[in-house]
Amino acid sequence: MNLESHVYWMKLALAEAQKAFEEDEIPVGAVLVKDDEIVIAEHNRTRQLSDPLAHAEKLIIDKILRSKIKYLQDYRLYVTLEPCLMCAGSIILSRLGCLVFGASDPKSGAVGSLYNVLADKSLNHRPTVLRGVLEAECGGLLKSFFQNRR
Repeated sequence: MNLESHVYWMKLALAEAQKAFEEDEIPVGAVLVKDDEIVIAEHNRTRQLSDPLAHAEKLIIDKILRSKIKYLQDYRLYVTLEPCLMCAGSIILSRLGCLVFGASDPKSGAVGSLYNVLADKSLNHRPTVLRGVLEAECGGLLKSFFQNRR
């Protein structure tokens, strides 16, 4: 998989993050891809659903698993922000094949910033991880959102 392809999918995740921004949600977007086709796109909905667990990547994983697909080893997940511990755990348990994320999250990132749970050798699954795809764009949208709230 070349960088140009990863950029393409991350731009779709950014479009989802923009939707979240416009809905006054923390602007994180994600897309799930299999065989170079988008399967599900989603964005944060914690305020809309009154659910602190309604993160973009968790919503996607929940949806795909409800479709009776047990493991996601043949899928790639593109997320604009480094997953938190909850989402990283979901990624491990669903056996996602590849995670690609944009901006790092020094406050709660669990894929290298605060923790690196996906690299823990004591766990039974470690997906491929690519970080920093469109990092400036992903981080910029988050910065803009929080500056507007202050």
